[in-house]
Amino acid sequence: MIVISDTTPVIALIKINRLDLLEKLFTEVLIPDAVFDELTTKSSFTNEAAIVISCSFLKKTSVQNKKSLQILQAASGLDDGESQAIILADELKSDVLIIDEKKGRKVAQQLGITITGTIGILIQAHNEGIISSDEIKQYFDQLKNSNIRLSDSLIQQALAML
Repeated sequence: MIVISDTTPVIALIKINRLDLLEKLFTEVLIPDAVFDELTTKSSFTNEAAIVISCSFLKKTSVQNKKSLQILQAASGLDDGESQAIILADELKSDVLIIDEKKGRKVAQQLGITITGTIGILIQAHNEGIISSDEIKQYFDQLKNSNIRLSDSLIQQALAML
């Protein structure tokens, strides 16, 4: 299974101390160079950088088609990480792209890329018996307290799926 992630889901899972869910669900997750760089060099992610660098199941991977990347960025206005994640998902014919940002999700869907997000990962982990409903509720609270944007309606939809 080929799984690619953008920055925000990795940060969100680190904030709730459950980055391990990616390994439990997928064994290996590819992250494009721009995502790796953002996670490891941005001053706002200092605490997360060491975790990402030492994480053996996150594999830094380069986008091959730089022209497609430039076109996507010019046409969509997405940042480097989101653009590279989408192009990499397309290049490698990924099974799923983990992305949270609304605009990036929309672009990926328009390109026929299967997507999920942080909430989808938590629901999948619940459905596979890795975490409980109570843990998910706790994680939603932790995410909201960590300035990860989650709408109340999205949380309600997710809880209804459990």
